Amino acid sequence: MAVSLFSHDVSDLCLGKPALRPLSLSATIADALLALQFSNDYFISVWDCRFATSGCGGGGAGDGEFECCRCVGKLCMVDVIFYLCRDENLLSPAAALQASVSEILPQIPGIVMHLEPSASLLEAIDLVLQGAQNLVVPIKTRLGSNSRRKHHKTPKNIIHGGREFCWLTQEDIIRYLLNSIGLFSPIAALSLDSLGVICTNALSVNYYSPASSAIGAISCCIANQTSVAVVDDEGILIGEISPFALAGCDKAVAAAIMTLSSGDLMTYIDRGGPPEDLVKVVKARLKESNLEGRLEEFTNSPSSTGSLSFTSSSDEEFSPSPSSRKCRRSSSYSARITRHAEAIVCHPRSSLIAVMIQAIAHRVNYVWVIEDDCSLIGIVTFLDMLKVFREHLETTE
Repeated sequence: MAVSLFSHDVSDLCLGKPALRPLSLSATIADALLALQFSNDYFISVWDCRFATSGCGGGGAGDGEFECCRCVGKLCMVDVIFYLCRDENLLSPAAALQASVSEILPQIPGIVMHLEPSASLLEAIDLVLQGAQNLVVPIKTRLGSNSRRKHHKTPKNIIHGGREFCWLTQEDIIRYLLNSIGLFSPIAALSLDSLGVICTNALSVNYYSPASSAIGAISCCIANQTSVAVVDDEGILIGEISPFALAGCDKAVAAAIMTLSSGDLMTYIDRGGPPEDLVKVVKARLKESNLEGRLEEFTNSPSSTGSLSFTSSSDEEFSPSPSSRKCRRSSSYSARITRHAEAIVCHPRSSLIAVMIQAIAHRVNYVWVIEDDCSLIGIVTFLDMLKVFREHLETTE
């Protein structure tokens, strides 16, 4: 039965997925910011396009010169935000946005890999286990009908000889495996503890530590597709700082990162917009640092959504107690667009299939593992799950 499952092509996983909207490697960071603000995804794909006459790695056919494009990486709003958090860019954010996207493109080898639609699901899993986060796959469609031509009058999705591409994620593969979970009996019903899939060195920050001190940890979490746990002095899980929650913020959140504590930042980026009290704190602290005038550049530039307002003048500070947020278990089944600071948690005794369903329902790649008293044990990720399934397949081959 497992042989039947893995005989499927990766094109089966692409059904219904939207075509990627490419951003050129020669674009500016302002262009990337605008594309991110109007994207339905947290990431945008960055492409390097050159003209060639032949041999374009699975490209289009035909005589003459044609454009040969490859996806060379991906960007999210957090990449832009952290770039703006640099001291030299805080002084002149408008000028900083005119730099090339190559300045902020993560240099992680193999993070994005191209894969032909005829490749097997097993090949896709192996690439993910080797470090690929996104697998770029040509979409098996023809662009020959009049309706398609009309739809693509401005061919923003069409690259490389008229081809369209989608990309697959760890979540796509886990969802696909969940539909055939019976093939992995009995391991799917075993506990996380017994399977040894709990990573105990999860990245975390103290609730009261400066948010700016978490920048490195958040950057690592983007690469690992996880979040930073926010804990108190006793190691109790309070919540999380999610790169995906940051990605849903306006670029003015860079000012909040440089002025707030980690706990306050967690509240600031929570869904529903930043509390007015914290907006006042950000404004007051920027004023203390003689950076208040830079807010206008953050909030009034053409690429800003204008969703945040720094018009309050009060210097009152707001710092909710961590005990009021301890270990809140989210029952929301919302998509990533409404991600918030409540951590999705499970216990070491939770079964693998239960945690799979929990993560998919909340549109996250991981679940925090806690003790009964809410102290943080570690984290379990989709990558950990894929390793278990891959090892199971090796024993049944």
